[in-house]
Amino acid sequence: MMKILCIGNSFGTDCMRYLYGVARNQGVQVKAVNLYIGGCSLARHYRNMLSGERAYEYEINGFRTDCRVSLREALLADDWDVVFTQQCSPLSGDGQSYVPYDTAIASFVREMCPGARFCVHQTWTFDRGAERFKLTQFTEPEEHIRAIIRCYGAMADRTAADLIIPDGEAMFALWRDREKYGIEKVHRDGFHAGYGAGRYLLALTVFASLTGTDVRENTFSDFDAPVSPEAAAACRETAYEAALYQ
Repeated sequence: MMKILCIGNSFGTDCMRYLYGVARNQGVQVKAVNLYIGGCSLARHYRNMLSGERAYEYEINGFRTDCRVSLREALLADDWDVVFTQQCSPLSGDGQSYVPYDTAIASFVREMCPGARFCVHQTWTFDRGAERFKLTQFTEPEEHIRAIIRCYGAMADRTAADLIIPDGEAMFALWRDREKYGIEKVHRDGFHAGYGAGRYLLALTVFASLTGTDVRENTFSDFDAPVSPEAAAACRETAYEAALYQ
């Protein structure tokens, strides 16, 4: 069994919602946990690391629980194979907001989980015209995703990360080509992933990146919102391409 922990926020919820099902469909057992605080930034993760506060809701295999944990408790709770984290979406294109929190968190993860791979989870940009852009210095998805790619690449270098999970690039590619595939929306509210195709794409990209598995024949279909066969095929191909060229 592969044990995966995301030190996350609502974007962590999005990428982990279908991960258990996607992996099981490929014959792989996973334990997929997201530590949830809405809008949580790297700076807040860092403060939680120092305080030991039980600030996180514990989400497992795509479902919330009533359990609340500290970062230390979560890291010590299992023999994790992979631990990854991310910046909150409004700050994802602001390189200064990552420092020095990313390196401190990476060091803490490695101290608590010496056998785990530490990875960087690349978050994504927003739909054109989304209100969320007002919280950033950007106005267009194209310029925002370029900054996101630069910032997460720099974070990976500073932290000597084992891997960048390219969910941001996958989401942008699907959003860019959505009309070609008959997908009305990739984002459900302008910035979170859609409950159907968006979340499916994210889980596929995480799984393909972490395992090196070809996901183009994945047949998982237990979605929270309708996904057409054409859209599902587009998600699989897009995730495969994103993971292949990371």
